[in-house]
Amino acid sequence: MTPPLSYLGFHAVFVLPAIAVLGSLAAWRSNAWLTREGVTGLAILLVLAVAYTTPWTNHMIPVGVWWYGEDVLVGRIWHTPIEEYLFFILQPILTAFVLFQFPVKTDRSLRIPASHRLVGALGGIAICVVGWTLLEGQTYYLGSLLFWAGPILAIQWSFGLTYLWRVRYPVSLAVALPTLYLWVIDRIAIEWGIWAISAVHTTGYEIAGLPIEEALFFLSTNVFVVQGIVLYVWLIDRIDELPPLEWHRRVGGN
Repeated sequence: MTPPLSYLGFHAVFVLPAIAVLGSLAAWRSNAWLTREGVTGLAILLVLAVAYTTPWTNHMIPVGVWWYGEDVLVGRIWHTPIEEYLFFILQPILTAFVLFQFPVKTDRSLRIPASHRLVGALGGIAICVVGWTLLEGQTYYLGSLLFWAGPILAIQWSFGLTYLWRVRYPVSLAVALPTLYLWVIDRIAIEWGIWAISAVHTTGYEIAGLPIEEALFFLSTNVFVVQGIVLYVWLIDRIDELPPLEWHRRVGGN
């Protein structure tokens, strides 16, 4: 049976209106956190999101981890639908516009203990290792996701784990709100047959009918986006406050 919406229609109904509303709020609210640095950070993340996610999805689709409904796609580039590439761009924009509703203080020094950086790096590496051990059978989607997510988390946490903990309340809100929304619309898309998730490559555990692998995917990618923008703005704001000589020394590692 043909789904009631195409994948492009899904974006038009569920994703683009949310972006429009959140973008308007971020632009009009006087206490919003919409800054040039934040927008620049988002632009950088969009490039990285497409570059990093493209090889992964083009591996997962032919393996059969997920597939798409009848007549819901405009076309494909490699194995991935054009609409999926569009999602690589639209989701970070949606999440960033949620983040921009919550001002995040950048008043903490870039100097954080080396032990904190080590803990952050090891945390991300541990996630990657766990993912590697799950790359078979019904844990394949979960393992692949963790293996794919671990390196990004290791980089972000090793750079700014201490700072992220300091601003954990706005960061948590900015992650949680779009994640909950994306869980709901993902569940709708699966119910309507716009896409389907393999029972062979998933654990079978669900949250209100949503496979935990899908739930974890949207959670982890939103964490990437929020942490990435927050860390970028923190870096730029603190660099602007440093005397030129100290900045050159910092870059040189002296």
